Amino acid sequence: MDKYRNVIDELIKFRDDRDWKQFHDSKNLAVAISIEASELNELFLWKSPEQSDKVEIERIKEELADILSFSFLLAEKHGLDPFDIVSEKIKRNGEKYPVEKAKGKSDKYDQL
Repeated sequence: MDKYRNVIDELIKFRDDRDWKQFHDSKNLAVAISIEASELNELFLWKSPEQSDKVEIERIKEELADILSFSFLLAEKHGLDPFDIVSEKIKRNGEKYPVEKAKGKSDKYDQL
């Protein structure tokens, strides 16, 4: 957890040093996450699965870092621990997608 707290503290310092908190309302952070996710998707656009596996890792890292940074800031804004909310979601998904029904399938939970 210290690693996460250090990253959050770095993000907040970076933001505050530039007086950007005024722009970091929930809507703008959510939109930024979406835009950065689109930039990640663009790296794979029109590529075959084989070509997609060969996209330059540095470009993937850069876009993922942007997505995670805005996601962490949005979580922090609302007092959410990203690790807790992901763990909760895994548990809920486990209930929606039991292994005996979902293993090896890509169907949505209501189609299993």
